[in-house]
Amino acid sequence: MSLHSPFTRRSLLWGAPALLRAQPAKPNILFVLMDDMGCSALSCYGGKLVETPNLDRLAAGGVRFTDAYVTPQCTPTRATILTGQYTARNRMWHVIPWYGLPWARVREEPFKENLDRGQFTLASGLRDAGYATGCFGKWHLTANADGSYAGLSADASRYYGFDAVVDPPLAGKDFQTGDKAVDRLTDETISFMRTHRERPFFAYLAHHTTHGPLSAPPDLVKKHLDRGFPPSGLNNATALACIEHMDRSIGRMTKALDEMKLRERTAVVFLTDNGGVYRSWNHQPVDGSMTERERVLSSAPFREGKGSAYEGGIRVPMIVNWPGTVRGGQECSTPVHGVDLMPTFFALGGAAAPAGYTSDGVDIRNLWERRDIAPRRLYGYMPFYDLRWAAVPSALVRDGDWKLIESFGDHFELGANARYVAAPRLELYNLRTDAGEQRNLAGTEGIRAESMRAGLHRWIESCGAEIPALNTDHDPERQFGETRTRPA
Repeated sequence: MSLHSPFTRRSLLWGAPALLRAQPAKPNILFVLMDDMGCSALSCYGGKLVETPNLDRLAAGGVRFTDAYVTPQCTPTRATILTGQYTARNRMWHVIPWYGLPWARVREEPFKENLDRGQFTLASGLRDAGYATGCFGKWHLTANADGSYAGLSADASRYYGFDAVVDPPLAGKDFQTGDKAVDRLTDETISFMRTHRERPFFAYLAHHTTHGPLSAPPDLVKKHLDRGFPPSGLNNATALACIEHMDRSIGRMTKALDEMKLRERTAVVFLTDNGGVYRSWNHQPVDGSMTERERVLSSAPFREGKGSAYEGGIRVPMIVNWPGTVRGGQECSTPVHGVDLMPTFFALGGAAAPAGYTSDGVDIRNLWERRDIAPRRLYGYMPFYDLRWAAVPSALVRDGDWKLIESFGDHFELGANARYVAAPRLELYNLRTDAGEQRNLAGTEGIRAESMRAGLHRWIESCGAEIPALNTDHDPERQFGETRTRPA
């Protein structure tokens, strides 16, 4: 079956169309974004460590995307979703506030540190189309008076398209301890939906879990300790408790929608901002020698996790559920990306971007109506270092079955003897036969690799971004010294 024929044989056997009835005018949209959680966390994606019955029910009653992509880290994914643009275009490819490696081998490209007031967003487009809009939870798109990591300010929310936010905003003790505010944010979202039940609403719920520091209700932690999982380290009890508590939140919201008789008028979309934390690293500031800092959750069958350009960092669970409109039991393997949410939600809600605005995504409704979309390439642009994830300035492209990663001037070998290598690297993988990215085919498929590399460069330049070059300020004695002090 072609990669762009999106559904499994099971779904193709159905005789009835996936679209069960006419789409209601301006349906409600509940968009839930989880933090630091890969596909293997959910039982509906084959995870074996913890049960997620509420998300399983959403998947069974809707569409489960197997090849959904985002960026490897928090800020860039959130910017990508809200602007509908890849990071090469919106320039928010780095976690904020600022930190960097100004003396590293490759020059880090300067990035935008705050989403601009008045930037056209997914929320502002839906609000202009008549939606009530609410943002509940992690913001991480400004580091100023407008908002912080924890949340968007009520005084500034209108500039970004939102009518309602958590007010007062969460403090560190709220989202870093206890249940990481899962219950409070769920309550706020349900209250917003109840308040606006008579008009279309867009509710954006961005949980802080499962981002570190891990914290979950003690009874759930004990449950998984009693099951034999360790208190820390790989697949630890607290991480599993975070996932189970998050899944209960999903159940509370769908139950509330049922009670309000809004389920058939509400499209529920679930996504995560990047893969889960598989492992992070400590680096010596001079030679870059590496030791593992921690392991949290397996990313199997994918390689690495959060922060990485490998599949474990960027391929995530995505579920669309809409009873009465989208037929359940579908599994879609066509690659999709976070940039697709803006045009898709706009198509649902009758919204439009301003004339001349560039959106990099496409409307993917055809995929849950069991029709194809045109073949296209998906991209990633990460022109910076983040040593905790062994990330170097790089970019990637997925084209059909094939994925190319280019590290522009150096890279880390992450095998049994992890080490730094002061040389560029080109990696080419056939994801259909090697989803774990173990066999680099750039040498044996040289013509394909160079063609994809040239296309990747053309795309970067078409977005107004730069191909990272060697750093004229490179200092081997300080190259691994991360700083929060900007150089002159």
